[in-house]
Amino acid sequence: MDMARAVGINHIALEVGSLDEAVDFYGHLFDVELRGRIRGMAFIDMGDQFIALAEGRTQGPDAARHFGLVVDDVPAVLAAAREADVEIFGGNSFIDPWGNHVQVVAYSEIQFTKSPEILRGMGLDLEKSASARRELAEKRLAEPSPGRTR
Repeated sequence: MDMARAVGINHIALEVGSLDEAVDFYGHLFDVELRGRIRGMAFIDMGDQFIALAEGRTQGPDAARHFGLVVDDVPAVLAAAREADVEIFGGNSFIDPWGNHVQVVAYSEIQFTKSPEILRGMGLDLEKSASARRELAEKRLAEPSPGRTR
């Protein structure tokens, strides 16, 4: 029998104190569009994925445990985080006001890829760096860069 395969991440859930404050905080960092809201939860849309904010932080701040959030402009996110007076460290990480460790990574530099249809629907025109295209090609997830043979 074939084993099941993990094929992606639908959403990340973060515990926060106040939903209104969390939506305001993340709205300061990003152009936020709410996918929806139910009692005790708010959902921030990221095209075909989302971040779920759950009201009621039950644990201490995260250190090693974190998630990498793909963004189109790392310096802009870090500048907005500085303005929000949160701890920034490691060159591309911050701790939100509720202790969630978020690492921001540039779309162009990593293997994670949105389809052209999703990017277009999000109003984004993003390209991959040569090294990211090479990694994808080596895994046979994309065509090799022009001028490169397999």
